[in-house]
Amino acid sequence: MAVRQPGEDVVVDGGRGELVLMWAGFPLLGAGLGAGLTALSGWIAGLAWFPFQGLFELLARWPDERSYPIGAGVGLLGGLFLAVVAVRERLTVTVGHRRVRLHRDGHGRDLARAGVAGVFVDGKALVLLDSAGGELAREKSDLDAERLREAFIRQGWPWTGQDPHRHAYRRWVEGLPGLPPGADALLRARQRALDGGNDAETRELHGELARLGVVVRDEGKRQYWRLVTSPPPG
Repeated sequence: MAVRQPGEDVVVDGGRGELVLMWAGFPLLGAGLGAGLTALSGWIAGLAWFPFQGLFELLARWPDERSYPIGAGVGLLGGLFLAVVAVRERLTVTVGHRRVRLHRDGHGRDLARAGVAGVFVDGKALVLLDSAGGELAREKSDLDAERLREAFIRQGWPWTGQDPHRHAYRRWVEGLPGLPPGADALLRARQRALDGGNDAETRELHGELARLGVVVRDEGKRQYWRLVTSPPPG
C-alpha cells in the first residue's frame, strides 16, 4: 500500500466492489426473482391480495418460452432501477487537511476545517459539529466507521469518537416545554414524515429545526432533541 504524503486527500467510499454489486448484482437478482415469480404465476394469480394481478394472470396464460423472458426482463428492469437509486444515494467523503467534501447524487458540499469542532459517527450517520454544538452535517451511509475515523485523524480533524452532547438529548413528546417557538410544530410534522418514510421531508424539516437552534437525532421512529449552546447565526 502506497504511503500517503502529508496533505494528500483521503477518499472514503464503498469502492469498486460496491458499484459492481449495485450495477450487476441488483439486476441479476431482479431477473432471478422475476423468473421465480413467473414460475409461481398461476398460484399468485389466485391470490386476490397480491399486487399486479393482471400481469401474473397474463404470465400464467402464456407459454413458458414467452412468459419466462418477460418475467425475468421485468425483474431485471426493477433491479436496474434499484441500482440507479442506490448509486445516487451513495456517499463519498473526501477528507483534506483544510476541508472535507461530502458528495452524493451528483452534488458536493464542502466544509472548512476551521469551522468544525467535532467529527463522529452516530449509528449510520457521519456528523460534523460546530463550536456551539450545532450540526454542520449529518450524512447517512454504509461507510465503514473505522475508515472514516482513520481518514479524519490522518488529516488532523477533531475526531471525538462519539457525540460529546449525547447526554443533553431529550425524547420529544408533543407539548413539553423547553423548545423555542415553532419547533414543536416542526417536530410534529417531522414525526409524520418519519412515520411515513418520507426521507426528503424528514431531512428538510431537520434543516428547519437546525435554523431554530434545535438538533435532532432519531432512534428508530423516535425523535430526540437538544438545543445548541448559543443561538444559530441570523
